Amino acid sequence: MSSVPPDQRPLEPVRIGVVSVSDRASSGVYVDKGLPALQDWLGRAVRNPIEWVPRLIPDERPLIGATLQALVDDERCDLVLTTGGTGPAPRDITPDATRDVADREMPGFGEQMRQISLRFVPTAILSRQTAVIRKQALILNLPGQPKSIAETLEGLKDAQGASVVPGIFAAVPYCIDLLGGPWVDTDPAVCAAFRPKTAVRTR
Repeated sequence: MSSVPPDQRPLEPVRIGVVSVSDRASSGVYVDKGLPALQDWLGRAVRNPIEWVPRLIPDERPLIGATLQALVDDERCDLVLTTGGTGPAPRDITPDATRDVADREMPGFGEQMRQISLRFVPTAILSRQTAVIRKQALILNLPGQPKSIAETLEGLKDAQGASVVPGIFAAVPYCIDLLGGPWVDTDPAVCAAFRPKTAVRTR
């Protein structure tokens, strides 16, 4: 057993699945922007080494569910983020497919994403973004636009850099703690992780 205190040990790798759900991008009609946006923001925010597991798939409910299930059950991802397919249109079925594979729903994430987006457009209320837990992993449905992805993860800041509306990612590391995953550290200049004072790194 290591004699080095846990808070002085190197951070464990975190395994992150990123899924872009788009009929047209997956068929090559246009270049997918969802996966690069997710990886760019997370790469700046998370201090742990990241093991990426990317997927680009069409808006097909069985395929989305099977992809999420495989990322958690087979790939052993600690965190899975999807982008796209969260509106009210008939082909927007990412939240439905996400619930299909859920053990428990975490509705607070969707509520906060809509609060952030409503600062910009009233149509944000049409979003059906949600989050669920499957086994050891947290699955988050994010919007499809790169700008909106960053806003919902990071939150909104004023001209002096002070937080105006917290982003959802501030709560993600502690959620992963509670699920038995690695201790995820973040760069506070991008998004400061919030943990209660009783939360202690043990490995």
